[in-house]
Amino acid sequence: MIIIQPSIDPTLISFGFLDIRWYSLSYIFTFIFGSILIKKFNKQSLNLISNDQIDKFFIWAVIGVIIGGRIGYVIFYQSTLFLLDPLYIFEIWKGGMSFHGGLAGMILSIYFFAKKNNFNFFYLSDLVSIVTPIGLFLGRISNFINTELYGRVTEFPFAFIYPSIDNNPRHPSQLYEAFFEGIILFLILYLYFLKNTKNYSFGIISAYFLIIYSVFRFLIEFLREPDLHLGLYINFFSMGQILCIPICLAGILILFRK
Repeated sequence: MIIIQPSIDPTLISFGFLDIRWYSLSYIFTFIFGSILIKKFNKQSLNLISNDQIDKFFIWAVIGVIIGGRIGYVIFYQSTLFLLDPLYIFEIWKGGMSFHGGLAGMILSIYFFAKKNNFNFFYLSDLVSIVTPIGLFLGRISNFINTELYGRVTEFPFAFIYPSIDNNPRHPSQLYEAFFEGIILFLILYLYFLKNTKNYSFGIISAYFLIIYSVFRFLIEFLREPDLHLGLYINFFSMGQILCIPICLAGILILFRK
């Protein structure tokens, strides 16, 4: 079954001087819903963080994700352009965010916030890990609407044609990632949390998140069209796959230590 990609305007509403885009809304909804769910899961678990602290952490998280995501994108995917024009890193209106950079920014935000407020780093990182797949789901749906990060040409029965790209049937890699890294990953982490709400080692959920996300992303990247300006390394691996390797190893290390 070959499906034509629906024509959806990436801009939901335009006020002339300001555009409200689906991609921006995915970040806003993620932080809002994430904050609500973290408060809920915290109360269900050991309730070690107050709602007021969670609200304050929300600001730290936004800053960490946006700065980390932008710096990561520029370093990992646009390093040549950055060397030619260092001010490019501030041109966020031109788009470009990296999940791995955003992850690094979030980890730093959790670390410094936990240290400042004197509570366990892994307790907060576990709560954040459970809700992060919501952002991954919304982000990949936004990528689909924006016709970016689309898949390779395929003869697989289920495929999409992206008219703005070409007339070839392609893997809807954004939807694959939304399903596996968003829905499936959330269910795995949430069910583990429910089963071990009052009795688990801090860091286990964080470790599972890093490992499972990396595996899903690594495998799905084989179906995704490589970035034209980067191509594949040793004609096989994408930048996204390379970045998944240390993330997965970090998750394995945390898991064994815990």
